[in-house]
Amino acid sequence: MAMAKKSTLVLVAERAGVSIASVSRVLNGLPASDRVVESVRAAARDLGYVPDATARSLKVGKTEQVALAVADVGNPVYVAMMHEISRVIAKDGYRLVLSSTGGAAQDEIDLLDNLNRGFADGLILSPLRVTDDLVARLRESRLPIVIIGSLPDGVELDNVRADSVRGVGLAVKHLAKQGRRQIAFINGPIDTVPGAARLGGYLRAMAKRELVVHPDAQVYASDFTFKAGLEAAESLISQFTPDAIVCANDLLAVAAMKVITRRGLSVPGDIALVGMDDTDIAELANPSLTSVNLGSVARARAAAKLLLRRLNDPGAPVKQIVIEPRLTIRESSIGPAQAATS
Repeated sequence: MAMAKKSTLVLVAERAGVSIASVSRVLNGLPASDRVVESVRAAARDLGYVPDATARSLKVGKTEQVALAVADVGNPVYVAMMHEISRVIAKDGYRLVLSSTGGAAQDEIDLLDNLNRGFADGLILSPLRVTDDLVARLRESRLPIVIIGSLPDGVELDNVRADSVRGVGLAVKHLAKQGRRQIAFINGPIDTVPGAARLGGYLRAMAKRELVVHPDAQVYASDFTFKAGLEAAESLISQFTPDAIVCANDLLAVAAMKVITRRGLSVPGDIALVGMDDTDIAELANPSLTSVNLGSVARARAAAKLLLRRLNDPGAPVKQIVIEPRLTIRESSIGPAQAATS
């Protein structure tokens, strides 16, 4: 009869000269004497033993992982958020797990169902579309959740959002001060949370300054991406002659800049341009892009802190935070000479 193979945990205990229970205590981070801790860690290192994270999570009820779900992991806004959230939660011993949903509410619901089976300790979600089904699942979830973005009235969840309406207002106000009157708007999909908010901000700001809103001056890209922005900008310039364009994010704005110059027009000479998000792309563009800073890093930091607070105190009152926007003025709206002195 073959002898039963000893588990690695048993081998670690034998090499360290301690009980299996002592090995388990040390590897699970529970209190033990300095001598036992040193002996167990040395034995585990010599044997190349790595604790089974899945088994440990079942035992202690924690995965030490936090999930971040965003629409597009390639979008520089989400990249900045990812880095900041990872930095904040690492201080409390958590790792970040990233998921790209494509902005589909059903994919977010499926992800939430999976996470509720114990694959993460908490979730930070930035949904593009907030459907009734998604809201229902969020309310039912046992998982601590923080939303980056707006929620319908009456949804009691921790959330952090930008004031996009005011942000677009800053852009329109700035362009109007430069003497621009034919201000167009390139938006993303109108059925998304940011798309609806930014359209509302544009219409409100134009009305406040008694500027005419031409039907042909508003176009909607199929997505908040550079490629979709190229098609939207081509459509706009073909049907309307603006002297300025506000774009719903920097990717759309850089796409518009490319279309404008390809048609032999200049930025900002013929058409002034303002983006939103104030990502690294805005500084790298040529000319550099005036953009509304919606505080992506500040939103991420606040969301991470809210989630850690919720993990430490599940009964804490719901907190909702608004990050105020600010305008970063660069060459695309005022020209290089003025930008240098602004």
